[in-house]
Amino acid sequence: MKYYIIAGEASGDLHASNLMKELKVLDPEAGFRFWGGDRMLAQGGEMVKHIREMSFMGFWEVMVNLRAILKSLEICKKDILAWRPDVLILVDYPGFNLRMASFAKAHGIRVIYYISPQIWAWKQSRVKKIRSDVDKMLVILPFEPAFYKKFGVEVEFPGHPLIDAIEDFKNERLKPGFLAENGLSEKPIVALLPGSRKQELASNLRIMTAMAKHFSDYQFVVAAVKSCPEDFYQKQVKGTSVKIITGQTYQLLAHSKAALVASGTATLETALMGVPQTVCYRAGKISYFIAKQLVKVKYISLVNLIADRLLVQEMIQHRFNSDNLKNELNRLLHDQDYIQTIREGYQNLHEQLGGSGASRNAAKIIHTYLAGN
Repeated sequence: MKYYIIAGEASGDLHASNLMKELKVLDPEAGFRFWGGDRMLAQGGEMVKHIREMSFMGFWEVMVNLRAILKSLEICKKDILAWRPDVLILVDYPGFNLRMASFAKAHGIRVIYYISPQIWAWKQSRVKKIRSDVDKMLVILPFEPAFYKKFGVEVEFPGHPLIDAIEDFKNERLKPGFLAENGLSEKPIVALLPGSRKQELASNLRIMTAMAKHFSDYQFVVAAVKSCPEDFYQKQVKGTSVKIITGQTYQLLAHSKAALVASGTATLETALMGVPQTVCYRAGKISYFIAKQLVKVKYISLVNLIADRLLVQEMIQHRFNSDNLKNELNRLLHDQDYIQTIREGYQNLHEQLGGSGASRNAAKIIHTYLAGN
């Protein structure tokens, strides 16, 4: 079977790579061609374009880069027709992937969407395109099946793949020599997870790194991603004591007392690793203004959305400032009752997301569907 997979972000690269791993077990003849990242590349197959060339965020940023995005769409369309896959598997990344779903459907290629776009937050009208252009939808958040059912769309919930990824890490890859190998001291660590795109890194890191001077008994460490050059991080932390470690986010979280985390999948990863956190985010003014008019959810972090309450604090736009962050970080590090409340909430979150085997379940659903159609 020939699988064409499109993932446009770091989280999509992670989940798609785990799906590829499980598909190879079920289909030893599987061939992959994809848009993705290093994790997908490690599973084999041919990469068309890396996620570092695709990660545009915010309304204004997308408009500025519209020509590049449109060019990528044309490249993708031609490539799909040339390779003629048995199935197109789309992983989140809705602005791009929903267009590719329509294209593939029009050319008789089966379309499976793995990890739903967050249409429950905004652009609910996209459910019409999903209903018409997607043959099979798999979701990973526990409240999504009920949302889709309201629109007459049946979806499947295989569980959340992060549980597997983190359990695998805890069982096999936790390094006891992590501190020494990375030149870190024995001081307790505060992890900084500022995002994976340059726009959000620049917006978030300046205020995050400013915390180091207020908490001298702790060492602050940035979880850098490989898709962003190290010199870009170095510019952001220049003049501070903040350290940078690349490609070892789970190792860093496993050794951290608290974390400052940009909104996104990282908030859920931090929760499943059991690390008390504050969610921090600042978007461009134009993008934020537009988002305020369109987004229809109470919270921006997946942790709070799944818990359906303010389990971890969210510091967005004007609330994301040094004074607020200093006060909240002090609570995360020293208020034991507060820390315990967060950790109990994390345990409930884990149960809501289902048990282990989500990637395997998703692969079985896809394999069974393709075999019967």
